[in-house]
Amino acid sequence: MDGAMGLRVLLCVCLVSLLTTQTMPALGLATGRPRGSEKRQAVDTNPPPLFFLLQTVDGVFVRSLKVNCKVTSRFAHYVITSQVVNSADEAREVAFDVEIPKTAFISDFAITADGNAFIGDIKDKVSAWKQYRKAAISGENAGLVRASGRNMEQFTIHMTIGAHSKATFQLTYEEVLKRRLTQYDIVIKVKPKQLVQHFEIDVDIFEPQGISKLDAQASFLNKELAAQTIKKSFSGKKGHVFFRPTVSQQQSCPTCSSSLLNGDFKVTYDVNRDKLCDLLVANNYFAHFFAPKNLTNMSKNLVFVIDISGSMEGQKVKQTKEALLKILGDVKPGDNFDLVLFGSQVQSWKGSLVPASEANLRAAQDFVQRFSLAGATNLNGGLLRGIEILNKGSHPDLSSPASILIMLTDGEPTEGETDRSQILKNVRNAIRGRFPLYNLGFGHDLDFNFLEVMSMENNGWAQRIFEDHDATQQLQGFYNQVANPLLTDVELQYPQDSVLALTQHRHKQYYDGSEIVVAGRIADQKLSTFKADVLARGERQEFKATCLVDEEEMKKLLRERGHMLENHVERLWAYLTIQELLAKRMKMEGAERANLSSQVLKMSLDYQFVTPLTSMTIRGLTDQDGLEPTIDKTPEDSQPLEMVGPRRTFVLSATQPSPTVHSPLVSRLPSRVTGVDTDPHFIIYVPQKEDSLCFNINEEPGVILSLVQDPDTGFSVNAQLIGNKASSPGQHQGTYFGRLGISNPATDFQLEVTPQNITLNPSSGGPVFSWKDQAMLQKDGVVVTINKKRSLLVSVEDRATFEIVLHRTWKGSAVHQDFLGFYVLDSSQMSARTQGLLGQFFYPLDFEVSDIRLGSDPTKSDATMVVKNRQLTVTRGLQKDYSKDARHGTEVSCWFVHNNGAGLIDGVHTDYIVPDIF
Repeated sequence: MDGAMGLRVLLCVCLVSLLTTQTMPALGLATGRPRGSEKRQAVDTNPPPLFFLLQTVDGVFVRSLKVNCKVTSRFAHYVITSQVVNSADEAREVAFDVEIPKTAFISDFAITADGNAFIGDIKDKVSAWKQYRKAAISGENAGLVRASGRNMEQFTIHMTIGAHSKATFQLTYEEVLKRRLTQYDIVIKVKPKQLVQHFEIDVDIFEPQGISKLDAQASFLNKELAAQTIKKSFSGKKGHVFFRPTVSQQQSCPTCSSSLLNGDFKVTYDVNRDKLCDLLVANNYFAHFFAPKNLTNMSKNLVFVIDISGSMEGQKVKQTKEALLKILGDVKPGDNFDLVLFGSQVQSWKGSLVPASEANLRAAQDFVQRFSLAGATNLNGGLLRGIEILNKGSHPDLSSPASILIMLTDGEPTEGETDRSQILKNVRNAIRGRFPLYNLGFGHDLDFNFLEVMSMENNGWAQRIFEDHDATQQLQGFYNQVANPLLTDVELQYPQDSVLALTQHRHKQYYDGSEIVVAGRIADQKLSTFKADVLARGERQEFKATCLVDEEEMKKLLRERGHMLENHVERLWAYLTIQELLAKRMKMEGAERANLSSQVLKMSLDYQFVTPLTSMTIRGLTDQDGLEPTIDKTPEDSQPLEMVGPRRTFVLSATQPSPTVHSPLVSRLPSRVTGVDTDPHFIIYVPQKEDSLCFNINEEPGVILSLVQDPDTGFSVNAQLIGNKASSPGQHQGTYFGRLGISNPATDFQLEVTPQNITLNPSSGGPVFSWKDQAMLQKDGVVVTINKKRSLLVSVEDRATFEIVLHRTWKGSAVHQDFLGFYVLDSSQMSARTQGLLGQFFYPLDFEVSDIRLGSDPTKSDATMVVKNRQLTVTRGLQKDYSKDARHGTEVSCWFVHNNGAGLIDGVHTDYIVPDIF
C-alpha cells in the first residue's frame, strides 16, 4: 500500500476487541478549534528523539500523548495530540481511542501519517448520505463516535501505517462548563493502555472574575504520587494544572510494563463572586454570568411522584427507598412536602402539603419503608395528582415558597392515559408555568426523549438514573442540585434595540451552587447603551439589580487574553444557541421543527461544530470496502458500547432520509420518504417535484399485498394485513401490516418478519431472532441488521436498502395490535421494470397540479392533478413518517389520491393482491 489511498482505516467501536487485540495499542483519553476562519495548527510530527527504548507491542509504541485544555470564561477548548510509532519491518495497525463528554462538540480532527495529512471536513448529514448507505449495506462501521458510559462518548479510529513510520492524531472539541454544586468540572478520561514516553495534561484557565479555588485529582493515583506529579496553582484571573508523569511513575508496579493510568483526571474550580454582576463583552458579543451570593434560601413546596409499578421490583425500588429516606432527612424546617405513588392506581401520602416537622418527616419515612409495588404505570394520573397538590398549596405572592415537582419512573405509560402527546398537553395545562417539573428516568427501558420534552416544556430538566450500585447516590446528587432555591421567576433584561440573537434569559428558579449564563450579540454602535437588569423573587422579597459594562476593564482583559477572549466569547454564544435550538427542536414537528433544524445546521457549519445535523468526513482514508471515516454526534438513546457488544454498528443508517435530490435545506427533509405505515398509508416522495403523493389501501385482514416485485431477478417484498382487535361492531376496522416477507429466489433467500420474530429462511427451518436481539445477519449479498426493539435494515447487493419499523402498542391505545411499517431508503439500482404498490414508484414520475381551491373540508385544499395522462381530484393533507421516530412520527405534507390510489397506481389496487407471503 502506498499514497493516500493506500492507508486502510479499520473503523472499530468494540471495546472488547480493543482490550484483547495485542497489536492495536489504543490511545485512550477524553477531551474546539477557534472559529472556522482561523488557520489550523500543523500537527507536530517531529517531537524530540527517544532517549531510551519503551516496550513495544509487535513493534508499535505510543511515543507521546498530550491533552491541552484552555478555558476562557467557562468556554473550554481541548486538543488531544498523540503520536504512535511503528518500529517493525512491516505495516502495523495502530489506534487512536479517546473519550470526550457528551455535552461537547467536536470541531476538528487531523491525522498525519506516512508523510500525508488527512483533515476532517464538516458538512451537513444529507450530503454524507451516500457514505452512510454504503456503511449500512456492508454492515461496517464508518462512524467513529459511540456512547460510552454515563456521560461520555468514545472516539476510535484504527489505521494501518507503514514500516518504520509514525502517525500523529489530533482531535479538538469544545464545551461550555456548567456550574454544579459550587464548582466547574473539567473531566479528562485517561486510558493509554501502555506506558507512554511523553504523557502530559496541561490545563490553562483564565477567568475575568478571578479564581477563588482550584483543585485537581486523579482517580488512579494515590495521594503520595498525586502530590509528586500534579502541579496546580492559581492567582488572580489565572489558574494552571500540569500533569506529566515519568515512565516509571506510570508503571503499575516497579517491575511492571503495564500502566496505572486508567481513570478520571478531574480539575475543579470556582470564581470570585464579589460583584453581583459579571458582564463580559468582546467583539460585539457578550456573556452574562449570574450567580449572586449571600442570598437567603427560600422555603419550598416539594412533591415527589414515584413509580411503584411492577417493573421497579428488586434493586430499583430498594435504591429508590434508600434515596427517599435520605432526601427526607435533608428536607429543611419551613419546607412543605407530600408523596404521590403511582402503579395501576394513584395514591398520595397525605393528599396535601404538610410542614416538614420532625413528626411528619418520621411518618413519611415510615410510609416510604412500607409501600409496596402494584400493577402497571399510570404516569399521567400520578403527575396530575402531584400537580394538583402543589397548585392547592401555592399562592402568587412574595410569601409563597418555591414549588418543585420531581417524578421518578422506570417505564412507559401503560395505564390510564397512555397517549404521550395528550399526557404532555395535560401536564402543560395543569402546571401552566407555575413551577418546574424534573423527571428522573431509571434505566434504559423507557422513552427518555418523552421525559425530556415534558421537563423542558415545564421549566425543568430530565436526568437518567443508571441502574448501578450507586443509583441511590445518583438520586441524592440530583436532589442536592435543586434542594436550595434562592430565586424564582428570574428574568435578565437587555435593551431591545441593543441586543440581537439572545440565548435563554428567563429561568423559573435559580438554585444555590448553580449559575445562569446568557449570551448574545450587541447591535453595532450600541455598546455605550448596553446594560442588563435582573428581576426575580427571593425569600419574601423582590430582587432587582442592574449590571453595566466596565469598558476599561474590557480593554484590559483584551490586552491580557487578546484574540482568544474574542473568539471564545463568540463561540460560547454559538455553543449555547445551538444547544438551545436543539432542545426546542425536540418539542416541535413539521415546519417549526424544520425551521429550527435549518438554523442549527447553518450555525453548526458556520462555527464548524459536529452536532446532530452535521458530520465530519475524512477524505483520503478508506477501509477495505471503500468507506471513509465519519464523525457524528451520538443520539441520547444510543446504546453504550458495553450494551451493544461486539457487533459493528452504524448510528445513522436507520434514521437518515434518502437524499434523492441533494440539498442542504433541512427544512425539506420531512417529506423525503417513500414507504407505508399504519392503516396502511402509502407515502411516495417524488424528487422531481420535491413533493409527496399519498394514498390508502382499504382491504380485509388476511389479504397479502405486493409492495415490491422485480421481474428481472424475482426479488419481492409482500405484506399481510391484520385487523385491529378492538374495533367496535359496525365500525371501520383498521388494518395494519402484521407480517412481511422478503424473498430473493436467485439466492434462495427468504426473510419473514412479524412484530414478534424475525426468521431467516423459514421454509427450511432457518434461525429465529427476537426484536430484543441486536444482530447482523449476512447471506448471499443480503445484509440484515436488527436494531434492538426498534427497526430492521435490509440491504440487497448494493441495489436497494429497506427499513422495517416495529410499532409496539400499549393498554389504552387506539390500536390494539403490534404492527410493522416499511420504508424504502434507497432503490437507485433496482430494475426499471420493478412493480408493486411501492416498486412502481422507484423511477421518475411526473405530475402537474392546478386549480388549487377550498375543499369540502374547510381546513384542506383540493386541486386538480394530471398524472399518467389521467386527471384526478386530490386533497392536500398530512401523513406521518415513522422511519426516524417510531413513537411519535414526523408529519409529511402530501397530495392525497382518493379511492385506493385509483388513477395513480397502475391498474387497480386488487391487482396487487397475491396468494402467498413468498
